[in-house]
Amino acid sequence: MTPSKRFALVAGETSGDLLAGLLLGGVRQRWPDLQSFGIGGAQMAAQGFNALWSSEKLAVRGYVEVLRHYREIVNIRSQLQQRLLTTQRPDVFIGVDAPDFNLDLEANLKADGVRTVHFVCPSIWAWRAERVEKIRRSADHVLCIFPFEPELLAQHGIAATYVGHPLANVIPLVPDRAAARAKLGLREDDTVVAILPGSRASEVQYHARAFFEAAALLLRARPGMRFVVPAVPALRERIEADARAVGLGEALSVIPGQSHTVLAACDVTLIASGTATLEAALFKRPMVIAYNMNWVTYQIMRRKHLQPWIGLPNILCGEFAVPELVQHAMTPQALSQAVLDWLDAPEKIKALEQRFTTLHHTLQRDTAQLATDAIEQVLES
Repeated sequence: MTPSKRFALVAGETSGDLLAGLLLGGVRQRWPDLQSFGIGGAQMAAQGFNALWSSEKLAVRGYVEVLRHYREIVNIRSQLQQRLLTTQRPDVFIGVDAPDFNLDLEANLKADGVRTVHFVCPSIWAWRAERVEKIRRSADHVLCIFPFEPELLAQHGIAATYVGHPLANVIPLVPDRAAARAKLGLREDDTVVAILPGSRASEVQYHARAFFEAAALLLRARPGMRFVVPAVPALRERIEADARAVGLGEALSVIPGQSHTVLAACDVTLIASGTATLEAALFKRPMVIAYNMNWVTYQIMRRKHLQPWIGLPNILCGEFAVPELVQHAMTPQALSQAVLDWLDAPEKIKALEQRFTTLHHTLQRDTAQLATDAIEQVLES
């Protein structure tokens, strides 16, 4: 009989919770009596995970924004580290994304003999290349979701495995748009724009109002257009308040979660940069990527950025396959025009769908099996 294992995990936000939940589903097939605990969310809890703290506690992005929550976050990490080195010492610690929180924690655990795995290679190929040294100190093994990453890490003496992107196995190659629309109460002939302002409070603060003002301009240009927002439940009230302030009325629906259903149903999406843009690409949907943040944070990040793109679909395609409107360029007028440009270009949409289908095949691997095999090798080393 396979002996029971104790895994500690930390996932720092909604996307990390989703990735960790998919990972735990595969790991539990190898170790049915697995005990898993740490910091996580609803997707992890569905796999039997014991969340000592909610992943929402770590859902903060940007230098200035982190400073406001710094004391609480450091206190959580200190308490968790103390548990993991004493009363709840795990067989392995798996940090899921959230590198600013996880890498320091992993380094301290590794120094005390706890095996460590980092799931999702930090984007050292996009920005903060100096972080590679911290990865080497912190992780016994890195699970990579993009095919070019293991070779890059190997150049720095870091063991890594390409496991594919879990979402590529969850999202169908050919999404069922009709079924998604029926589920959301949308007609087949509706023109539908999915609005995804982000999963963090700070993202909603910087994006929602401009996104909804863009929707109002679109509605004037194309009466009868429908807008759907899949909101993180904790942020739904704030999103609805922003929508009411713009006066979109019945043209806009805010629903709890169901981002995949909304992306499957839409014609085009207006979306904040992040993991959701890759989900939109896997649903083969044209998109307008936007991002705004605190001015100081933007100035710091701009100087550290190594590529001309911020959106994952463009990074993976190596070109501006979809438009990006960042910071001062993210005006309601520019956003609405970029959406209209897609709606008026069916041939361009068809070519993008083919491009995204190729990308989908590249990212599609048996992620749970490959990740579990790599974790087992770490445990046996």
